[in-house]
Amino acid sequence: MQINEKLLKQIEETKYLSTENTRRYRPIIRFFYEEHEKINYMLYKEDVYNEMKKHDEFIGYTIEQCESDLNSLVEWENLTAIQDTSTVNTIEEFKNRKFRYELTPYAVEIERMVIRLENLGIEGASLEPSLFERIRNDVLKIPSIVEGDISKVSGWWDSINTNFKKLNQNYQDYIKTFYNIKLDEIIKSTQFIIYKNQLVKYLRDFITSLQQNSYVIEDSLKRIDYETELKLLEKINIAQSAVIRIDRLESKEEDDRLLNEINKGKWENFKKWFLGTGSKESEVLRIYGITNDIIRKITRYASQIAEARGNVSTRKEAYRKLCELFCMADDINEAHKLSSVVFGISNSRYYKSSDERKTDSTNTSILDEEPIETILKPRIRMVKEKKSKEAIVSKKEQKERLRKEYLEKIQKENELLRSYIKDGQIVIEELPKVSNQVRITLLKWISKANQMPDKKIKTEDGKNVVLEYPSPYKECVLTSEDGDLTMPAFKLKIF
Repeated sequence: MQINEKLLKQIEETKYLSTENTRRYRPIIRFFYEEHEKINYMLYKEDVYNEMKKHDEFIGYTIEQCESDLNSLVEWENLTAIQDTSTVNTIEEFKNRKFRYELTPYAVEIERMVIRLENLGIEGASLEPSLFERIRNDVLKIPSIVEGDISKVSGWWDSINTNFKKLNQNYQDYIKTFYNIKLDEIIKSTQFIIYKNQLVKYLRDFITSLQQNSYVIEDSLKRIDYETELKLLEKINIAQSAVIRIDRLESKEEDDRLLNEINKGKWENFKKWFLGTGSKESEVLRIYGITNDIIRKITRYASQIAEARGNVSTRKEAYRKLCELFCMADDINEAHKLSSVVFGISNSRYYKSSDERKTDSTNTSILDEEPIETILKPRIRMVKEKKSKEAIVSKKEQKERLRKEYLEKIQKENELLRSYIKDGQIVIEELPKVSNQVRITLLKWISKANQMPDKKIKTEDGKNVVLEYPSPYKECVLTSEDGDLTMPAFKLKIF
């Protein structure tokens, strides 16, 4: 046996197994692990809180307790907290930092050990553009897999999950590696300039592959209807259940149920990764934004290194040449002429006019332009512009007429909207051709409701409107007087 420092030190990551609040920490880690197995690595504190509240043991659990528990797990290095700045719009939101949490490799292995008792450093991270192409090819095979022989399903499912898992882990590890580097050390390194162009090209190639393939994947996933999804998942479950393990015959039914649940979770997270949800953007858009941010930072770092090393071009030689030209001038008049060319006319006044020119030619001299007359008004207290006195005219009748016209217009719009309400709701895909004003009102309701946590708003006339998303996702065309608008097939419940 070899005694070394690693063997003698405490394992901080196992503290959550035997401490005062273990009954809270262990369910949290188990939830993270189950989502990790479904390839859903990053979770918000709200996700953890909502899951805990589903169980009777956590009825009195609060969001503050959840945040405190997550902070403790981060401190013990069971979780990694990464600040999410993609939706930050104000300084206040940046100060009240929002984190996404991920299991550390140590925590994954510890939880696996705990599960076995009951009944990962980061590898060389890289961004492989070919992974997107492989995933695209697998997604395009879905119609043939659904209708084809079941013997091909297992290999296809393993391929798409392997490539997706590798892509997800690689991009997170690569980005995490970049943000963990100390910026001061980067700026002091001259080697960074040498590899800057190669690194930027590497990232841009990745973005190009991302754009070329992600659009095809998104479009293909949107075209898959609910019945096709059910058939696909059923085939996957049948193919994997066909594998018989002699040591697990007694619990095969339970294993099959867990396997079906994991497969469904993997498929849902796969779709969410590329399509996003109603309230959250897709991971594809997040990758695109983060990668562009890295490119901007790399360029800025390289510029700072170049400035620190004196590699920025200066105008020292140009100024020396100007000095020589002034020294060679025969008299002061020639020096004045040279000065007017180099520095421009001194003590000049510029007047700007709003009159239109007769020609837009840049070759025309100012001497060829027609003169413009402008009246200059003095700016002294003694001279004031004369003001003509006008009587105050009552506009009460005009205001009353405009008010009546406005109320009549609003009443007509409300009557028209009421005519579209059937069974207490407006179904967008069932609407006929509508007026521009009706289209604007409906889109305004949808926009406001989408910003509310409960998707509910109150209109100006006191009605409650609740926005419902199409499930499964589908699109429709809203036809109005000024054209067609393709949008999700929303429903607006009105009461």
